[in-house]
Amino acid sequence: MQHSVVRVGEWLVTPSVNQISRQGRQITLEPRLIDLLMYFAHHPDEVLSRDNIIDNVWMRTIVTNHVVTQSISELRKSLRDGDEQSPEYIVTVPKRGYKLTATVVWPDETEAVAPVAAPASGHLTPAPVAAPPLINTPRSKSGKASIGTWILFLLSLSALAAMILLSVIHHQPTVTKSRLLLNPRDIDVRFDGGNSCNNWVSQKSYAIGLGGLITTSLNTFSTYMVHDKTNYSVNEPSSSGKTLTISFVNQRHYRAQQCFMSVLLVDNADGSTMLDKRYFVTDINQIAIQDDLFNSLSVVLTQPWPEKMQAQLAQFHIAQASSLAHLYEARQLAFGGDIQSLNKASALLDTIIKTSPEFAYAYEGKVLVDVLRQSQQTFGQQQMTTLAEELTKLEQIPGIQQTSVFYKTQTIYLLGKGDVDGAFNAVNKSIELEMSWLNYVLLGKVYEMKGQNRLAADAYLTAFNLRPGENTLYWIENGIFQTSVDKIVPYLKVFLAKN
Repeated sequence: MQHSVVRVGEWLVTPSVNQISRQGRQITLEPRLIDLLMYFAHHPDEVLSRDNIIDNVWMRTIVTNHVVTQSISELRKSLRDGDEQSPEYIVTVPKRGYKLTATVVWPDETEAVAPVAAPASGHLTPAPVAAPPLINTPRSKSGKASIGTWILFLLSLSALAAMILLSVIHHQPTVTKSRLLLNPRDIDVRFDGGNSCNNWVSQKSYAIGLGGLITTSLNTFSTYMVHDKTNYSVNEPSSSGKTLTISFVNQRHYRAQQCFMSVLLVDNADGSTMLDKRYFVTDINQIAIQDDLFNSLSVVLTQPWPEKMQAQLAQFHIAQASSLAHLYEARQLAFGGDIQSLNKASALLDTIIKTSPEFAYAYEGKVLVDVLRQSQQTFGQQQMTTLAEELTKLEQIPGIQQTSVFYKTQTIYLLGKGDVDGAFNAVNKSIELEMSWLNYVLLGKVYEMKGQNRLAADAYLTAFNLRPGENTLYWIENGIFQTSVDKIVPYLKVFLAKN
């Protein structure tokens, strides 16, 4: 039987409302953290491996050791409740897993617990004494018990017959419906092209680029976990509590057909609309739209953007506003990963640099793409000289060493030279600055070069979880060097086969 409450150490856990409480203090946890705590409560003093926790708590969802570690860290923080001197409820057992050390007390359902009332005098009132049975009672106590037993037997037999009859009449098997718990701090970003518009290629790249920027920015600077599903066509149940959909819709306005970009944020818990905005995209207002969208998200998600994030968004404020859409178009090409797409992306970024030389993102992207090109095809002497000049100029850009793209470029370049330790340091600095799918693909490549295939699999799964889709899979299999998904990360292959 499922218990409604359980006591873990000093905390009373009520999973039905996702709360833990002690001494009048109540804390509401995310559903996944409650599930995690309840799983530990069912296995006190047992060492639970990460794989065991993933299989029993996350079940069908693709997660990695990194996600488990982060969740346990958040759970520990909640149980500590600001008291750094409080005992550790969940301890780490090196190279084995985690263990709940607190006492677990489950309610005993075989006992009826009722407090005894005390009168005003403070003395306990004795319970009334039952009267002895009358001498002339026609049947003994054993006779009554026997009759009661037969009555219960007949009732049970009747109930069984009724169930058999119903099963014959309604012969269809019962369908078991499982409810999927939604994580309120997770957001899916989706793109729905809808009807075609003028300048469709440019506007589509702009919309998908906005989705990618939202994903990376919120994952890096907010308390939300965002999954970029703009390249993911599988229609599967999602545990994300919110969905942000970017689409294009045609409307007739004053006899002229107008194409608007729609941005809709829905709370999946109750189907309510949190944000519904429509923008008429032109070559001169793309930066203003991006600023307005991020300001609106800050309000509805109650997330004040930190200064570092605001400073990064300010770098998009360039004189030639159309360069922003071209930047996103170049990124879309680069995400393809093949040499033809990379060559086109490099040429487009070179054009952007000529029209908007102050646009640092364009130059950083150009160097990154050229390093990727060099990793996939042999450069001639002139190309290598040009690439060396680009790398030197990149290092001279003010503040460049505080950006993730600088360390991404270093990681790829160092891997190409066989400097695995240098690449490992560079990619970890990049991850500190930005939580993106490409960073975790590169981390997986580094772990492969180090011969640590299990850690490589964790990194690849994290990359696919952040941005599921064919492009990310292509990067895992072919980026920098080829990776055997069957050998390194078979779980991803099985997951994709089921969908």
